[in-house]
Amino acid sequence: MSGALPLTPALSPQAGSKHSPRPALAGRGRNPRQREGEGSRSFVIAIDGPAASGKGTLACRLADRLGFAHLDTGALYRATAFLVLDPGGDPADPETAARAARRIDRQLLADPRLRGEVVAAAASTVAAIPAVRRALLELQRSFAAHPPAPAKGAILDGRDIGSVVCPAADVKLFVTASAEERARRRLEELRQRGATAIFEDVLQDLKERDARDTERRTAPLTAAPDAIVIDTTALDADAVFERAYNLIARALKEKEWKQ
Repeated sequence: MSGALPLTPALSPQAGSKHSPRPALAGRGRNPRQREGEGSRSFVIAIDGPAASGKGTLACRLADRLGFAHLDTGALYRATAFLVLDPGGDPADPETAARAARRIDRQLLADPRLRGEVVAAAASTVAAIPAVRRALLELQRSFAAHPPAPAKGAILDGRDIGSVVCPAADVKLFVTASAEERARRRLEELRQRGATAIFEDVLQDLKERDARDTERRTAPLTAAPDAIVIDTTALDADAVFERAYNLIARALKEKEWKQ
């Protein structure tokens, strides 16, 4: 696996839009070289939360509005799981899973097969393996520290971004919702893909995945102490976006970040 993986446009298509105004924030007192991106530090946003909480959709929209680069870290674990499952391997085998994590390539991250429920369940299994997390940790940190140009910041969403991957992130959000609401959303998503699914089965799968994610010994799913929790159970995607965007805009202004 190349260390350049997270720096490619394929992983970070979000570069802003002329229809998506960015916050007009001052950069008073900065060295002109920093305004050109030389010596400046990437502004990092960490978004964590359980499956089907809406964190991925939120991260994509924020990246587009802010002109930040986005990395769905869950795709790295799904790709690892796929590379284990495809030849008939056991996702619970540490050596096999770690070897798969080290040979992920960027093309695989866009493969629609990664979105299947079997791969998603196996991703939760490989994510509990310390060797897998070690193999992917520096890749994620490199993306956060050096987002692909012209982005001046990075948004990473996952399970342990604010607590482990980027503990010094400028903004940390923890997006959650009730298990029942998340199961309803996942069921709707599956049916839109043409899959046959039963609500009770989807709910049970989410609860089992939550248990694996929160109870694993290495980097469990948890809200960082300084994370802002957003419960999306009774909120639509637009309301969640506006709340998160306003929080980030204030943080950018407070840090006098030059957009």
